[in-house]
Amino acid sequence: MNLRLTIDGHRVDATLNDNATARDFAALLPLTLNLSDFHETEKIADLPRRLSTSGAPDAAEAKPGDLAYYAPWGNMALFYRGSGSSDAGLIILGRVHGDTERLATATKVTIETAP
Repeated sequence: MNLRLTIDGHRVDATLNDNATARDFAALLPLTLNLSDFHETEKIADLPRRLSTSGAPDAAEAKPGDLAYYAPWGNMALFYRGSGSSDAGLIILGRVHGDTERLATATKVTIETAP
């Protein structure tokens, strides 16, 4: 599924992976979320509800541009730097294409399905 993210007024494209957790995330769209910085590697935001992790893919090391769900906290993460390790609770939902450095200063994101 193709997504459009508006990050502090700038649009970027993203692609959602084909897994059950990503499909559950898509059911929440459109979303507008306030972002907070976490460890100078990612922007995080609380979701309106926890996502299903049934059948979720194995943990993977987050890379710049990854859109992810951190199951233990129930939040979404947008990575602008790599995480350096995999975490069993991190589920990669998709990927942001283009300028991921803009995420480092982002404070708000709107996520919607792309036409």
